[in-house]
Amino acid sequence: MDHFARMELSTRAEMQKMPVVEVPRRPTMQEILTRRKSSGFGNKLSKRLGMSLPNLGGYQVLSIEKNLLLTRAVMSDSALKTPPDPVKVFKLPEFPVFLSFHTVQAYYSELIQLLGNAIFSVQTENSSLLARFYYLRGFINTLCSRRLDALSDFQSLNKTDMAIFPTHLVAWLVDSLQQEELQQAQTRPELKSLLFKIKMDNEKPAVRTDNRIKKFKLPQNPLGQDEFVRCIQECGIVKDVATISRLFDALTDEQHTKVDPNVFRMFYTFWKETEAEAQDVNLLSEVVSRLDDGECVSKLSSRVKTSYGVGKIAMTQKRLFLLTEGQPGFLEIAKFRDIQEVKMASAPFLLVRILSLRIKTFSRPELFEANLKTETGLWNLIIKEMWAGRKMGDQDKDPQCMTQALTNVLLMDAVFGCLNPHRSISAASKLVYFDKVLHEVDMMVPNTTSETLKHKINPSLDLAEPQTVCVLLYTPGQLRDKKSPIVMNPKLWVALSGGRVVVFDAASWSMLQDCIQTGELQVTCMMGLVHDQVWMGSQDSVIYIIDTHSMSCNKQLTEHRHEVTGLSVDTTDHSNGQLAYSCSCDGTILQWDSATLKVKRQFHLSCDRLCSIRSYDGILWCCCGDSIVELKKCGAPQRRIVLPDDLRSMPSCFSCFIVVPERGQVWTGCSDSVELCLWQTDNLNQSPKRISLPGTSGVTCMIRVKNQIWVGCRGWSRIGGLCDGQLKSLVLVLDLDSLTVTKELLAHSDSIQTLCSAEDRYVLSGSARRDGKIAIWQVA
Repeated sequence: MDHFARMELSTRAEMQKMPVVEVPRRPTMQEILTRRKSSGFGNKLSKRLGMSLPNLGGYQVLSIEKNLLLTRAVMSDSALKTPPDPVKVFKLPEFPVFLSFHTVQAYYSELIQLLGNAIFSVQTENSSLLARFYYLRGFINTLCSRRLDALSDFQSLNKTDMAIFPTHLVAWLVDSLQQEELQQAQTRPELKSLLFKIKMDNEKPAVRTDNRIKKFKLPQNPLGQDEFVRCIQECGIVKDVATISRLFDALTDEQHTKVDPNVFRMFYTFWKETEAEAQDVNLLSEVVSRLDDGECVSKLSSRVKTSYGVGKIAMTQKRLFLLTEGQPGFLEIAKFRDIQEVKMASAPFLLVRILSLRIKTFSRPELFEANLKTETGLWNLIIKEMWAGRKMGDQDKDPQCMTQALTNVLLMDAVFGCLNPHRSISAASKLVYFDKVLHEVDMMVPNTTSETLKHKINPSLDLAEPQTVCVLLYTPGQLRDKKSPIVMNPKLWVALSGGRVVVFDAASWSMLQDCIQTGELQVTCMMGLVHDQVWMGSQDSVIYIIDTHSMSCNKQLTEHRHEVTGLSVDTTDHSNGQLAYSCSCDGTILQWDSATLKVKRQFHLSCDRLCSIRSYDGILWCCCGDSIVELKKCGAPQRRIVLPDDLRSMPSCFSCFIVVPERGQVWTGCSDSVELCLWQTDNLNQSPKRISLPGTSGVTCMIRVKNQIWVGCRGWSRIGGLCDGQLKSLVLVLDLDSLTVTKELLAHSDSIQTLCSAEDRYVLSGSARRDGKIAIWQVA
């Protein structure tokens, strides 16, 4: 079965369950069975609940740990079968018997010569070993006061192994250079780039670090919102700032704009007591067998009278059920997906009216009714929020909706338990999110969107706030690694703000790596080379090279002096490996030998800003903002497309382009234009054909997939509710033959920032931080 077949089955199974969320520190049915077998517990029912969810999306960490353990197990097993790599031995020359300045210098010179021979013999066959030779020769050159040669050796570590780069030693060497040596260094390209890097590092503002050991203490003074957010995050309840802001509103009232420390203490105590009770949950075997392995009991009512009999109502992330008394058993009330209506009702009893909760489902004609007494209002809020979270999760193909809804529910329960009865329900209602969205905003999703959208993932799952999805890259899987029999699944690389890169397994959409840090500035472009490397260009002028096996960044290309804006690879010539191209905003274009990581050629294009480059059939095309330029083999401009007159009169520029060589076409999009322009390469001076894009305010990105052009657009305003805001964005699909828009996909609640293709089977779109999610679309 290929990777995409597994991916399709995995996604389909997950969406059918939609999904059973794995909540950390809350015992699942599978864990209860395991515990029971190991400890011999009885079948006594405990009123204690599953543990409260400490952090949004924390379940991912557990999944990562399991995957790592499994990987280690497979690797350790295969390591027994795979012979170890041969040990490389470098023999030092004989040390002089009589020590003097000249004999020691002669010894160093011989050692430098031997290291030079070793470097020449290794070349690129073993970059890690090559790095050690460079490091050792650089150290010996330092001892001999050959400062320029030492810096050149240490600079070579950029392309071999940055993990052993001696930052402080290099900075000391640069500071110790004489004026004549500085002038010589400026004439050597590799040293010139190193000096530039050291200068930039020295000009960075010092990062203030907090060396105090963080140990959470209950606050003694009233908490403003910022301080409240910090306390909630530090004590490990929730990370998400938006959720904490709603919690802040719930714990304050009209008279107070700060959270009273006593209120905070009661809330924290209630939350922690619930957590402490979590591990004692012990359901009847008959009940456990009726639930899915991953389900967790999140809330349990007191003993109540219902239309199904007397018992306790239990809630998991998937359903409601009744634990009956008398003859103990399990009666399902409703799956959240099956609920049709939830409402509170009252009936007269003597001189009072008794509140009850009624639930209507699609699968049963009769209503379920329960007399929950003082908890009726809370259960009404809780069930509606879980129901709405399920509906939005199903609609948006987004599993995180149920995780978020469950978090909201647990917080409601804690707020209700710690406040006075007269304000507990109104306070808990401030934590409602999904139910409010469904009632305030038109959430109808067009059929075309629903049919094409397969899944959504959130790369900011473990962060306090959503991040912009800056760049997406899909890399295919491998049946086998070169050195071991481990199957390597395809990967999705996601560049977020601040140099942060996260990696997903593209067969299951689970997170493999929650953070690969590439400098401190934003990654602007990514490119996969063969199966071993991913190149990432950054605003800090560096190209970071990620090893796809170790998932670490141990090589850097530092030849650019300004922000790297584009990467492309020429796959037409396979005789000497792949040729790679990079460009920076100042118009510099470098041609790289991907095997040796050396610059083969350098071009310069005169323009205000070079935005991106693309290689088509060995021909390089460049996006320069006000023009699209085709380059000759020598790097000189050959043909040029300029902005149409109507766009030149306004502050607009080309944001993206696609060349279709076999049709002689160039497609261009502009950031402030609601049209695409189609140019003919045999007559670029001719006016382009205009293709109108409905419902957009500008084009941000384009890719070609099969016989289609997929277009990502800027957000357009619409009237919406407070929860949803007023921004929507479309992904448009155009047919290359008819030149018409065939699909309008309502994708995100913020501008589309990037598109990528997964082997022409799926298209992935990433949006700006207001949405911050990745949508996975099926290609027809």
